Amino acid sequence: RAPGAGRAVLTRHVLTVDLKDDPSVVASYLDHHKRVWPEVLRSLKASGIHGMEIYVLGRRLVMFVDTNGHDFRQTFAAHQASHPRVAEWEALMKSMQEPAPGSQPGEWWAQMQPVFRLT
Repeated sequence: RAPGAGRAVLTRHVLTVDLKDDPSVVASYLDHHKRVWPEVLRSLKASGIHGMEIYVLGRRLVMFVDTNGHDFRQTFAAHQASHPRVAEWEALMKSMQEPAPGSQPGEWWAQMQPVFRLT
């Protein structure tokens, strides 16, 4: 079998959102992510998320999400509906966030568009 044969092709989604302009909110968000609730971690994996990283600069968050080509919005909706503790976590995180400038109306985590890729 060739290397990589049978492996799912992953799609990377890059999203952004801002934390509220309050140092205590930023600190709380960062602290929560040092100890993500187990139900949330299980649900992310079960929902089809193969990898996730969140980076911060000031109050700007950038999230990299790898899925099996699924629409990340559907994946996150399934994740949020998977367990009451997951819905509680997501509501708590959203209470600390606000859409980034340039987001579309109704869009929370805005999908960023690729500009350059070195291959």
